[in-house]
Amino acid sequence: MITTVVTAATITTVTTVTTVTTVTTIIAMGLAAAVGTVAVVGFGVLLGTKELAGATGYGSGTRLARFLSVGVWPLAISFGVFVVMKIMEVIA
Repeated sequence: MITTVVTAATITTVTTVTTVTTVTTIIAMGLAAAVGTVAVVGFGVLLGTKELAGATGYGSGTRLARFLSVGVWPLAISFGVFVVMKIMEVIA
């Protein structure tokens, strides 16, 4: 009788830990996807704005294009990492 109670308590503890670990993993994966999506959208907006500002040919447009280049390069790198990770995810 005592062995059964200990076994039931152990199973409940293991089930609870497994459930918490699974939920935490799913939330972490969702957060990574959200951050990746925001980075890709930000990259597109900054790159599009930079190209349009640089195409004007005026001094203020050229300055804006140079200013936006500061944010485009880090986002381009993170976009590249995001794409590589998604490709590896599909392959694996």
